[in-house]
Amino acid sequence: MKTSDDFKEPPEDYHIIVPAGWFQLALDPEVRDRSIIALADRQFRGIGNAPQLRKEFTRELQRAAKKAYTAGGTELYISMLAVGPIPLASSLLISVPSADEWPDFSDVDELAEFLADRRGPLDTAAELGVVELAAAGRAVRRRTKEAADPETQMGNTLSTTLLTYHVPIPATKRWLTLTFSTPLEPLADQLVELFDTVAGTLYWE
Repeated sequence: MKTSDDFKEPPEDYHIIVPAGWFQLALDPEVRDRSIIALADRQFRGIGNAPQLRKEFTRELQRAAKKAYTAGGTELYISMLAVGPIPLASSLLISVPSADEWPDFSDVDELAEFLADRRGPLDTAAELGVVELAAAGRAVRRRTKEAADPETQMGNTLSTTLLTYHVPIPATKRWLTLTFSTPLEPLADQLVELFDTVAGTLYWE
């Protein structure tokens, strides 16, 4: 099992602008629990008599943070935005794939072709192509869906929309991966527009 410690010197010279209502959840195991408690306090502020909901919310955050850290995650953002009483559930994971799990090339067209060749029978409707980010340059953009997993998503029965950007790290053969996700299938298109906007803010020093 790999963790972010296995990905030597994750890049620190990138910047991305996220909406003010997104909370950055710490992935380092030494500070992870404090960060989760802080987010749970914020989410349930003013809401009394909901210990079970808070417990499930905290457990889901712990699961997400551990999974992100294991996948080489460097940053994880959780949306706290809402429209009226409807929370706009979504997240952004920034990660760096390990060298032995990722192709040894830095060309976005090659990566797009590689990912296209790996499409399974359930990926036929996926969007996959090369796009130009305003400041970060060319990147591979891929939109897919995942089936719901109610046992690990607090009872969610809607499919999860994933929007992934693979951006070459300058002067290396490594990639920075931005993985946006939302379980709000009815609002997926609108949230994907937001995700595209956030990805467009990525830039390198």
